[in-house]
Amino acid sequence: MSTSTVSCTNCGTKNRVPAASVGVPRCGRCHQALPWIAEASDDTFTNVAEKADLPVLVDFWADWCGPCRVVTPALEQVTQELAGRVKLVKVDVDRSPALSQRFTITAVPMLMMLNEGRVVAQRAGAAPAPQLRQWVEDTLRTPS
Repeated sequence: MSTSTVSCTNCGTKNRVPAASVGVPRCGRCHQALPWIAEASDDTFTNVAEKADLPVLVDFWADWCGPCRVVTPALEQVTQELAGRVKLVKVDVDRSPALSQRFTITAVPMLMMLNEGRVVAQRAGAAPAPQLRQWVEDTLRTPS
């Protein structure tokens, strides 16, 4: 399984964060929760997203999609602000046709919130970080 390197927003230490793991990734030095951003595909989605202990924000995107490129920094900002509360999983629809079909992705970007592997909310299109954060927080507050 792949890993990414994440700098702690609290102390700046670089940490390796696996795409799939149990619990919440924490800084090796100061133990603060780290923003968790991972990529998934048809083959890895179950382990990376559906088995996650945290609620998962799934970003279905495509390389050729302008709005997808616009929303990426906003999603990363929201994930940093909500470190320890949500995991961002990015799925390239062109490289994951089975997931695109399974979730009936007809337009990108398409955002979905998963809780315990179940879709609890979804929205299409790009939005600024404050709107996305509000949507994620509203979804986290709603009983599933």
